[in-house]
Amino acid sequence: MGITGKTAADIFDSIRMLTQTGALTAGQELPTVRDLAATLGVNRNTISMAYKRLAAAGIAVTQGRLGTVIRAQSGPGEQEGVLPGSPLADLGSGNPNPAWLPDIGAALARKPYRTRLYGEPPVDPELEAAARHWLSRDCPEQLEINLTHGSVDAIERLLAAHLVAGDKVAVEDPCFLSSVNALRAAGLQTVGVAVDAQGMQAEALEEALAQGAQAVIVTPRAHNPSGCSLSPARARKLRAVLARYPHVLVIADDHFSLLSVMDYQDVIPPTARRWALIRSVSKMFGPDLRLAFVASDAQTSQRLRLRLAPGTNWVSHLLQDAVAACLSSPEVSEQIARARDGYAQHREIMTRALAQQGIAVASPADGLNLWLPLQQNSQPLILALAQRGWLVRGGESFGLQAPAHGLRITISTITEEKAQEFARVLRKLLDQG
Repeated sequence: MGITGKTAADIFDSIRMLTQTGALTAGQELPTVRDLAATLGVNRNTISMAYKRLAAAGIAVTQGRLGTVIRAQSGPGEQEGVLPGSPLADLGSGNPNPAWLPDIGAALARKPYRTRLYGEPPVDPELEAAARHWLSRDCPEQLEINLTHGSVDAIERLLAAHLVAGDKVAVEDPCFLSSVNALRAAGLQTVGVAVDAQGMQAEALEEALAQGAQAVIVTPRAHNPSGCSLSPARARKLRAVLARYPHVLVIADDHFSLLSVMDYQDVIPPTARRWALIRSVSKMFGPDLRLAFVASDAQTSQRLRLRLAPGTNWVSHLLQDAVAACLSSPEVSEQIARARDGYAQHREIMTRALAQQGIAVASPADGLNLWLPLQQNSQPLILALAQRGWLVRGGESFGLQAPAHGLRITISTITEEKAQEFARVLRKLLDQG
């Protein structure tokens, strides 16, 4: 295999070079600690240290009794969004309805921009006060507020603040695309936790934590792609499980927040030492407004602020002003309420149209999408739909432990007529097998 070295650092460098030159490839198993120690004439602890460093660097994965293998280098992964220039009717983008987003220019006109310089507070005091008022009732009492460039950025920063490459993270299975991509890019291992109509399953979470997961990411409502939300009973069970693992970082990603028709259910136990609640504004105010509020414990907040300081990488105050203007505007509040009702109506329109054709989607559902479970790979059905003018998202890319066979159907801009037409086409294709 060509591994050389007498120190942990030299052995690490040798294996890294072998992966860079292609002599070691993804999935290839490294020698056992005992065998490599004997081959190189070094102590087993030296090999163990080298392997741990390889795992921390994301070069290899240590799988206990299954040995240590070279990790596959992840590509960019499948992304959310529209297909530019596509003539297809888009039911797959996951985007909000542009007609229900506020006029950011008008909002800024009500709150003229004031120049900020290095050294000023990274979070505008007015916006911080609004965030505390909004998030404090759903968090442990002692909380700190930070801002990040959206919810995925928040998740990346939170995990980087507490975890190292190779650590395990428990996430819903199926899981939101951007979260999957972020975890893979960070070299973290995903441990899928099954979901049902009431959200993440408590027994499956217990199993993931018993396997050594150091963090858990929970979507309290409008889970993407399934649309499920936590019930009060399920949230209590999850809190009870997490209370037995107080060292685990608990992240609640409440991405749909004010647009949700479901009540927020808290999963953060009082015993949690490391926790965060994330609420972004992307669904309410548009994906280009890259801002998310992060409420967290003091230690986590301190670690976030090391990288979100006024001299390095704070969230632009221009964005903060826009969000503050929107949150304080009665007109925008009314628009959010109309959008919440509108999305609920669109979900009902599509659900009813499909039901009339004998097609049942997962329910109850919240969010911008509906989920249609399938018994087989979705790709042939997706291709057939595309040939008839419809673009939908296949479920396989959302799966972790196994492919998630299904269709994710975005309802943001659907009409009664289009829903009926799509349901008829889908019914015909399903009948054709």
